[in-house]
Amino acid sequence: MSTGDSVSFECTARVRDACMCLLVNRAARKLSRLFDDVLAPAGLTNGQFSLLMSLNRPTPPRMGEVAEFLAMDRTTLTANLKPLMRRRLAKVVPDRSDKRGRRVNLTAAGRKALAAAVPLWETAHGDLEQIFDRSATALRADLQRICRYQDL
Repeated sequence: MSTGDSVSFECTARVRDACMCLLVNRAARKLSRLFDDVLAPAGLTNGQFSLLMSLNRPTPPRMGEVAEFLAMDRTTLTANLKPLMRRRLAKVVPDRSDKRGRRVNLTAAGRKALAAAVPLWETAHGDLEQIFDRSATALRADLQRICRYQDL
């Protein structure tokens, strides 16, 4: 409980143990570190892997589509794209159908980097699937529902 300008330890413990945001953030940081280590031999971080994977489409996506899919603002997307562009793994080009828009292309080097990273990801992901067994399916479904929820 909170009184005046202090918060009880009981309240702290309740938030620590029940706050979905805190728990998801803690789990995300642990998984991020795990996948950063796993993907390091391919020269990618987990964030770069996710970003490159989001570009691996038949048609290069618009910047806004990528930002929405990754649940980040366009400024953050641009900042995350810069190192990939410097390494020539991705490039941003004008949208031919709307000159004001921009599309993000996965380059041949980007496809090669993904091809090197996918087996590493598959092994680590398979290990996680075994550890969590059936609960992995339920967790994934719950997380996907959170991602689709419009009021957040």
